[in-house]
Amino acid sequence: MTLSTLRCTGLLAAAMITLSACDTADGPATEAGDRSADRELFRDAGGETGLAFRHFNGASGSFYQPEVFGPGVALLDYDNDGDLDIYLLQGSRLDPDTPADAALVPPPTEHWPGDRLFRNDLDAEGRLAFTDVTDQAGLGHTGYGQGAATGDYDNDGDVDLYVTNFGPNVLYRNNGDGSFTDVTRQAGVDDHHWSTSAAFTDYDLDGDLDLFVANYVRFTVTGNKRCAGSDGQPDYCGPEAYDAVPDRLFRNDGNGSFTDASGAAGLDTAFGPGLGVTCADFNNDGRPDIYVANDGTENQLWMNRAGGHFENTALMSGTAINAYGKAEASMGVTAGDFDNDGDEDLFMTHLDRETNTLYLNDGSAHFLDVTDRYRLGRVSLPYTGFGSEWFDYDNDGDLDLFVANGAVKIEEDQRGEPYPYREKNQLIRNDGEQGFTDISAVAGPALALQEVSRGGAFGDIDNDGDIDIVVANNNGPVRLLRNEAAGPGHWLSIKLQGSRSNRDGLGSRVGLLREGRAVLWRRAHTDGSYGSANDPRVHFGLGSDTGVLGVVVAWAGGGNEIWRDISIDSLRVLQQGSGEPWQGSH
Repeated sequence: MTLSTLRCTGLLAAAMITLSACDTADGPATEAGDRSADRELFRDAGGETGLAFRHFNGASGSFYQPEVFGPGVALLDYDNDGDLDIYLLQGSRLDPDTPADAALVPPPTEHWPGDRLFRNDLDAEGRLAFTDVTDQAGLGHTGYGQGAATGDYDNDGDVDLYVTNFGPNVLYRNNGDGSFTDVTRQAGVDDHHWSTSAAFTDYDLDGDLDLFVANYVRFTVTGNKRCAGSDGQPDYCGPEAYDAVPDRLFRNDGNGSFTDASGAAGLDTAFGPGLGVTCADFNNDGRPDIYVANDGTENQLWMNRAGGHFENTALMSGTAINAYGKAEASMGVTAGDFDNDGDEDLFMTHLDRETNTLYLNDGSAHFLDVTDRYRLGRVSLPYTGFGSEWFDYDNDGDLDLFVANGAVKIEEDQRGEPYPYREKNQLIRNDGEQGFTDISAVAGPALALQEVSRGGAFGDIDNDGDIDIVVANNNGPVRLLRNEAAGPGHWLSIKLQGSRSNRDGLGSRVGLLREGRAVLWRRAHTDGSYGSANDPRVHFGLGSDTGVLGVVVAWAGGGNEIWRDISIDSLRVLQQGSGEPWQGSH
């Protein structure tokens, strides 16, 4: 390792002035030398498929803080037909005395008010089409939507939906007949705070999904404060203008109700303005931990110590602040094994003039800020990032990144426009030890758009073996980014069905066995990104590799199994208890 690379790890860095040199120490971090040139890597297929939805935030010039956050988006197979449907969060008016048509950007003529569920009517030839089924599904909630989480909390085989709001949250139980029932009151999972992201996870490993809810600040419309940008003109306040409020952990009692276990679990000992959350086993002890991304204050890494108790080890683990000792404005967060060494690493998105941050896990939940070593610092400086995910966009076996960007302070070159917060999104390719390369400029017209992007949900929407993206825009149209990049690369998709574990196997680790190579591990999850819910199926890109020896599953709650008869370029459903016992290392 060169001296210049060592400096860029942050270990020898003393000031942010080092940053611009760090990304360029071992080569350029953007577009140059891209092997995907002249190809449209992602294509916006929303209009052609009937996914016509426009978000409305109700902004009238009063700069109410919730207007500039949200919306998230959820992917879920609500009707169990084998393809992913899309749930979209809608905004509203925050000031009841201000009519909707007085907003800076007027409300859409369709799909407002209320959230929307679009059914995926994918046909046998792979043609996508979406139908708005909100009314028949009973999901037209008209609150001020922020985010969504998905999981089968009652283990009945149908995915359920939790919606966070500025205002009351909602838990919808899937009835299994295409409709949902609001069971929030019976379940006891509402929170009177302003909630943002949420995640289903089985933290006590009893076989049913518990619920973590990230909360932001104590904002009220009547208590709205006047804040200004750097030029002294009115703009949205930062989180420091209001008091942060505690997050919530709801334990599933297995009978349709939940108990607020936040205090008993120790999660009331530290909190901040929470915006993102991901749940993963960071020290490979078999228990899911919880990482919370806070806006402008130290993040929390809640290590699961069993017995229903958590300990915040973020500062000692190296994940509370960055390598320069600075707490950043964390928005979105994603956990994944980007270096394929068997443990979960962390990536989170931040404000412009900060960098997004990559934390490398040593396998025992001790992390090193390697943002600059992997060339992710300079490319993120111009942008404010929200939704993000580790995903293998080109099926080469390495996890890449997508970042949904959109400002929260007025962009000076857009001042005078109705909603001057537009930025471009980013597709960032994993080039292994060479670091990452921002290839957005050669990814096609969909990545050239400037919008105010927030949530991002990731999954194989057309079931063709690669990962597509749904981007939810604040005060703008939804984008369905259909993957055109994977080409001839092989793939494998795994859907888990738990019996002793939770029904969807969330939190389970799935390993791919290959001749002469280390096990390639991925995690079954729907959480991460920002305010959004992802495809629970586990996706492996294989590139040119066809030598798959088997698939192992380390089930959430214990028990390891192996399946040896595996066909690539296909979806395989693995039922807990149907494999052979496996004693390998994970």
